[in-house]
Amino acid sequence: MKSTLTQVVWGGALLLGVYSLKAQEPPPEPPPAADFALPPGFAGPRMEILGFGEMHPGKVVTNAPYSAVGVTETKQTLQDGNSIDRKVSSNIYRDSQGRTRRETTFSGVGPLAGSGQPRSLVMIHDPVASTGYVLHPDTKVAEQLPSPAGGPKPAGGLQSKFEARIQQELANGTLKKEDLGTQTINGVSAQGTRYTRTIPAGQIGNANPITITTEQWYSPELQVVVRSVRSDPRFGQTTYNLTQIQRSEPAASLFAVPTDYTVKQGSLRHGGRHGAGPGGGPEAAVPPPPTE
Repeated sequence: MKSTLTQVVWGGALLLGVYSLKAQEPPPEPPPAADFALPPGFAGPRMEILGFGEMHPGKVVTNAPYSAVGVTETKQTLQDGNSIDRKVSSNIYRDSQGRTRRETTFSGVGPLAGSGQPRSLVMIHDPVASTGYVLHPDTKVAEQLPSPAGGPKPAGGLQSKFEARIQQELANGTLKKEDLGTQTINGVSAQGTRYTRTIPAGQIGNANPITITTEQWYSPELQVVVRSVRSDPRFGQTTYNLTQIQRSEPAASLFAVPTDYTVKQGSLRHGGRHGAGPGGGPEAAVPPPPTE
């Protein structure tokens, strides 16, 4: 049976890709922390640790090409004083048509630490062709992302649900929003926002309230998050930085499946779970998210 890390990587890649193919227009403003941009419990710290922290569904940006390196670092201190530090870097590309490519290599975690063999994941989203792929460089397999059941859904529906949840939490006081102004972050102008979320005592069995803060710096020009810092006493601190930003047009070949790859169809399973990896066996299904 594959490890939970592998399950989340492959299943998460499919889920994000399916959502991103539903809408062709970017939202009017950046979504806040990953806990609010995706269904509760699915993204949050797990996907941030894997380097997918700034990926949001339904967002397609045209006429703003760039390439960069996204670096995600997480630091967690355990009760006995031990610490866990992880760092994931990804090469990110976007062309003028809104096509995106993300190359991430995972190493030193779980079974990969013992084998000494890193595992690479390449995600391509092509809104021009209305399709997406997960590339497996080790097996030369390109897994085509499945379309949502029943065909494409109306653009903006998913984003509207997330925004409604945000407004509800702002209204009941469990979420607070603070404007941090504008700064130059990693060479680009960015708008800062701090979100403070409180999990009331007893909601998840906690004796006292839990406070989670997320600080995000969003570039209106690039329409991406260029820096975020998320502090959660349950998981530690996760920092994301978009570095080495280049504004030139990436090569068109980056957004196509290589000719020596075999294309296979990804599977969408009942209950919202997705097959993952070539063949998408049942052991690769995404585990159910923890409740909050």
